[in-house]
Amino acid sequence: MSGLSADVSDLKLRIRLRGERTVEFAGPADITRESTDAIVNAANSSLLGGGGVDGAIHRAGGPDILTACREIVSKIGRLSAGQAVITGGGRLAAKYVIHTVGPVYRGGEREEAETLANCHRASIRLADEHFLKSLSFPAISIGAYGYPVADAAAIAVSSTLESLAAAQHVLCVRFVLFDHSTLKIYAQAAERLASTDSTSSYTIEKES
Repeated sequence: MSGLSADVSDLKLRIRLRGERTVEFAGPADITRESTDAIVNAANSSLLGGGGVDGAIHRAGGPDILTACREIVSKIGRLSAGQAVITGGGRLAAKYVIHTVGPVYRGGEREEAETLANCHRASIRLADEHFLKSLSFPAISIGAYGYPVADAAAIAVSSTLESLAAAQHVLCVRFVLFDHSTLKIYAQAAERLASTDSTSSYTIEKES
């Protein structure tokens, strides 16, 4: 049971792994309306809110999220890129928000790819540690942080499949994309990955 809100966005493509695990791609959509157990926030390292997805989640979730983030900052300081922390969801439909900091793209020569992969790995690992069954990701780092969308999509999809296959509790990961063009690029990344997978460990289901 993934707990997805079917009326929020149109499902376009699904990857089905062994063991009833799925990765779904949907959009255009508003991640703040998702009803997965958790949604992932593309946060900045201060954890105090900002623009884009970060600001939208704080506005929709209300002040409880910011209060929880301030408590975390008081203990650990700024959150490094590639790491993740979890708070309650405040007024959101999702019970939790997993905050992760994506890399700023500087030409790909400062381990940006590994850092972006770690955002997805750390988020899924944290969800699994909290016995969550489902979570939704936005497109991390492709906005103000400047990551090329096709490259970011390939990294996001491959690291998510890897992490989900190893998870004990998480059954569904959903990419909630804000426009048709981004959705198309993420779906193409999934299809390319499937076409080069020699293990046949998953199958792709397209919307009819």
